[in-house]
Amino acid sequence: MGRTDRASRVIAAPPATVYAALLDRKSLEAWLPPDGMRGRVEQWDPRPGGGFRMVLTYLDPADSPGKTSDATDVVDVEFAALVPPERVVQRAVFEADDPSYAGTMTMTWHLAAAGDGTEVTVTASGVPPGIDQAVHEAGMASSLANLAACVEAAD
Repeated sequence: MGRTDRASRVIAAPPATVYAALLDRKSLEAWLPPDGMRGRVEQWDPRPGGGFRMVLTYLDPADSPGKTSDATDVVDVEFAALVPPERVVQRAVFEADDPSYAGTMTMTWHLAAAGDGTEVTVTASGVPPGIDQAVHEAGMASSLANLAACVEAAD
């Protein structure tokens, strides 16, 4: 079944603004890749049952070999649920030969009003065992910091 990893952050923007950034292709390419990576969306269909394919490239793969190739992680993501402006549920499958990365990881992005901002909590369940928990949680926190920078600058 895999484990569950979490990260949370309060972002100084209203839930509707944060939600919009979760479903905007260019925004997603900018904020989702954690520090040390860049991302490119190859397919995009932002509706329940739709999804996207993202290629994440390590800027320095020497310390972090990729799941798909030495320098990349390729992930196919399905939008399982879209509940504006409260929740986005994604099902992610990595393209990898190593069975320790197999399976479907569910990412739930929960948005809750917090004063003038939004508390964003991302919960990853069914995390494949090949993904180191500390590295994964640090990556999710980095993505949340990027999301904050993206929407706070635009708001």
